[in-house]
Amino acid sequence: MTTMDIARKLVELCRQGKNEEALDTLYADDAVSVEAMAMSDAPPEVKGLAAIKAKGEWWMNNHEIHSSSITGPWPHGDRFIVGFQFDVTNKPSGRRIKMEEAGLYHVRNGKIIREEFRRPTRRAWHGCAAQPPPASPPRPSPMPPSPRRRR
Repeated sequence: MTTMDIARKLVELCRQGKNEEALDTLYADDAVSVEAMAMSDAPPEVKGLAAIKAKGEWWMNNHEIHSSSITGPWPHGDRFIVGFQFDVTNKPSGRRIKMEEAGLYHVRNGKIIREEFRRPTRRAWHGCAAQPPPASPPRPSPMPPSPRRRR
C-alpha cells in the first residue's frame, strides 16, 4: 500500500468507528505514538502496538463521545496529516469539552510507524484530566505606538 492508500484507509476506518481494525491492519508492531501531553499516569510517548491499544482503551474509558468528525488526509511524501474534532465529556471531571487535534502519521514499508498528535489551542485542554502547559507571556508589539501629529 502507498502512503495515500494507508491514509485513506485510516480515515475510512476511523469514520466507521473501527479503530481497533485500523491498528491491527495499518500499524507496525513497533509503532510509536506521541501525545501532545501525558494522559493520566501514562507518558506522552508509548512504543509498541499493545501500548498504543492500551492508551486508546484508557481514552475511550475516560471519555463519553457525543460527536466526532475527521478531516483529511493531507499527504506529504511518507507522511500524512489527519484532523480530528471531538465533542466529549471527561468522565472523571464531568466536564464537557470540544477539542480538536491533528495527527501526523509516518509510514515505512507499508505500515504506520509513528503517530504524533498536536492540539492547536489551549482551549482544547479545558476539562482534560491532565494539566495544560503554562501559558506563554504575551509578546511585545514589534512597533512602538506612533506619536500623534499636532497641527
